[in-house]
Amino acid sequence: MWGFWFQVGPVLFLLALGYGVGRLRERRHFQALDRREREYANIVVTNLKNVVDPASVKQASLVMGEAVIATDYFKSFVAKLRNIVGGEIKAYETLMARARREATLRMLEQARRFGASEVCNVRYETSNIRSATRRSPAVSVEVFAFGTAVVRR
Repeated sequence: MWGFWFQVGPVLFLLALGYGVGRLRERRHFQALDRREREYANIVVTNLKNVVDPASVKQASLVMGEAVIATDYFKSFVAKLRNIVGGEIKAYETLMARARREATLRMLEQARRFGASEVCNVRYETSNIRSATRRSPAVSVEVFAFGTAVVRR
């Protein structure tokens, strides 16, 4: 009986540790994203292809932001279990949300340095950097955000 717990105990401990640390880091990242989004709230972001009132544009430039985010091992483990029975995989949804928001903020950072008051024609590209395998269950995704930063007269 004790032999079983000596074999399973460390695995359960590591899973619990991964869950706790991963959840804490994810929560802190979401809080940082919320704070940074409030800082950039004055920059208008739109996916419109054409600039509204093009006559008032002083200068325009391409701006971009990129983020690569990975899941922790616990979330990957839970996602594999969910994959067996099917349904939504929340772990990957939060992964994509964090990457998308981080890439957008990095793009807005570049737009602010340019002096822009708005970013139009915003587009997103995603890429799977690392898929879950037997050896490494972690998943990494890249989100690339780009758009046209506009400085008005």
